[in-house]
Amino acid sequence: MFQFKWLWHNLKGDRAGYIFALCMSVIGCSLTIINPYIGQRIVDHFIAGNDAAQHLATEKGLLIGLVLGMVGFSLLRTGLAYFTTLLYERSSQNMLFRIRVYLYNKIQGQDMRYYDRNRTGDLMTKMTGDIEMVRHSLAWIMKTIIESLTVFIAAVVYFFFIDAELTLWLLLLSPPIGIVAFIFARRVRPMYVDLREKLSQLNTITQENIAGNRVVKAFAREDYEIQKFTEKNVNYSKANKAAALVWLDYFPYLETFSQAFLVILMLVGGLFVMNGRITFGELSAFSALIWGLSNPMRTIGIVINDIQRFFASLSKIIEVYYANPDIVNEHNAAGKKRYHGYIKFENVSFKYDSATVLDNINFSVDPGETIAIMGATGSGKTTLINLIPRFYDATKGRVLVDGIDVRKLELDELRSNIGVATQDVLLFSDTVDGNIAFGDPDMPEEDVTSFAKLAAAHDFIAKMPEGYNTIVGERGVGLSGGQKQRIALARALAVKPPILILDDTTSAVDLETEEHIQQSLRELDFTCTKIIIAQRVSTTAKADRILIIEDGRIIEEGTHAELLEKRGYYYDVFMLQNEGIGREASIQYGKK
Repeated sequence: MFQFKWLWHNLKGDRAGYIFALCMSVIGCSLTIINPYIGQRIVDHFIAGNDAAQHLATEKGLLIGLVLGMVGFSLLRTGLAYFTTLLYERSSQNMLFRIRVYLYNKIQGQDMRYYDRNRTGDLMTKMTGDIEMVRHSLAWIMKTIIESLTVFIAAVVYFFFIDAELTLWLLLLSPPIGIVAFIFARRVRPMYVDLREKLSQLNTITQENIAGNRVVKAFAREDYEIQKFTEKNVNYSKANKAAALVWLDYFPYLETFSQAFLVILMLVGGLFVMNGRITFGELSAFSALIWGLSNPMRTIGIVINDIQRFFASLSKIIEVYYANPDIVNEHNAAGKKRYHGYIKFENVSFKYDSATVLDNINFSVDPGETIAIMGATGSGKTTLINLIPRFYDATKGRVLVDGIDVRKLELDELRSNIGVATQDVLLFSDTVDGNIAFGDPDMPEEDVTSFAKLAAAHDFIAKMPEGYNTIVGERGVGLSGGQKQRIALARALAVKPPILILDDTTSAVDLETEEHIQQSLRELDFTCTKIIIAQRVSTTAKADRILIIEDGRIIEEGTHAELLEKRGYYYDVFMLQNEGIGREASIQYGKK
């Protein structure tokens, strides 16, 4: 029942139209008894009756009227069917639109943990195939069920009106058909749940391979990936065939029972006609409407198949529909302000599941200060900066921005005050201008150009076929790693953030370009606190302070010169990157 309450809730705005369509379906299908009744009158009055010849000679007008009545009711039923189909389609399409928008907004509002635990291909399946299956069920399966039931009930009522005993003989087949249908439904439902999971796996591996096609080609692993895809495709194909072919185990029984209606009608109905219990016209009415009993039995397997698909898809949609993030964005547009850029970590620890990533982190950053963070891969650097815009929340301790715990700040306001550029750059399939102005679509072109110059991106952009109007391929295809990083940096700078977070953003650019970028960052015309993750000493040397993180702890802190004096991790990295430079020279380098 919960599933149907959910559907009813999401039909809001189209409930009246949908209910009206259901009523029209009932009325239209109830009219199916009219033509068999008219046919009965024609047979008994003009063909098989005792005075049939006389009636045919004297009452031609009545015969023509009855024939025209049959034609008229057929056209009426056709018109009603067309009209109700339009209503079903409109209601279901509107519901599909609302649910898809809601799910998209719901997914957008999820925190990073949700994306860590849900595969992209699985989410895509829910947003496309699963939603479409729900729409199909609302528009066509419910329509089929209502119409089949209406025709069945109308036929039974009419048959009882003609002859109750013959009707009971026909209805003897209903219980065994119901039992077969119930057994079939119980067997096929888990198969469709498994089928849906196999489809999700197939979509996931397809999405991953398309997104990572360059890596696949770089390692010449096309054959391997084709084999992986083929394996998933075979699994899906087998599951699909198993679910589809299980119907064949029950089809002979249901088809036999359906055909048995005609056998019973011929045997029992024929005896009743010979005994004078019913007329030829009444037998013809039974014959004309017997499909109202047999056809629902034939289609019951298809309906059950689609219903089980519907429940399997709906359960997945509801998982997203009612998923609530731990970090909630209220999207409160009122009262937003510009921050000063003061940041403080107080005894911050962070665990991902059971693994400790950060342990008792303490440091502060003053407005306008530049902090560089260095450490080995997996030391917790990226996790640390992810706590500032609340991509994750600290397990223990507090992260403060302008003296306020970030958990008490409105998310949109907090994140609008932070510019972020990462090493793994994502550029949208848009113009270069559109990518740089992503945070402010109304940004003037001259400002876009200004920020591109700050990020050392203007020169190569100007050489592109259409300059800033050049369409960038998906994920920046067609640009080098360094070019993508510079566009991402320009995008982060374009919002003039009081807090700028750069996660190894200049790792793919040459030293000369990096020096230009560093100079630009030092000469920004707005106050900006900068937190820079870097592996190059050339990037960290001019920072106001440098933090060294190892296994989630800060093991060194100080200026470039101070850390070289300590002869620790930073000193070792410096010596590796500057072989042959003596201690005094290295310290002097830091003072320049």
